[in-house]
Parts: sequence; structure tokens; C-alpha cells
Amino acid sequence: MEQLKTIVGAALDELGDIVAEDNKARAAKIIESAVIKGMLEAQHRAVDACHHIGGNDRGMAQKIATEIRQKNDALIVNLSAMY
Repeated sequence: MEQLKTIVGAALDELGDIVAEDNKARAAKIIESAVIKGMLEAQHRAVDACHHIGGNDRGMAQKIATEIRQKNDALIVNLSAMY
């Protein structure tokens, strides 16, 4: 979760004076939400890609998809605890 805070902080730094000081907390939440949605979308695509693998590699692809889903679930739990 520290990496997420670092990404959000860097985005706020890049925005600089565009975001007024009294709106920084709100902007941080918006950026954080967008980053999380992007991460989840990327993980969904990775799982979908695993489902399209066939042949001898199918078993390994299923294991990878399961691992991605478990990490996804852990991320959601951690994020839910933040709010």
C-alpha cells in the first residue's frame, strides 16, 4: 500500500499549483481511485489471458490465474480496510 501512496503523492507533486492546497486530499482520493481501478483492470486482463492458454501449459496458466485472483482479493480487502 506504500507504493500506492507514493504513486498518488508523485501525481499530486506533478499537478503542483493546479490543485489548490485545500483540495489536495480530495484530489489524492480521486487519483488513488483511478490508480486502483487501473490496477484491477490490468489484473482482470491478465486472468483473461491465462484463460486463453491451451495445450500443455493450461495447468500452469490456471495456477497463475488463481494466484492473480488471490492477490486481487487481498488488494481489495486491504483497500476496503483503508476507508
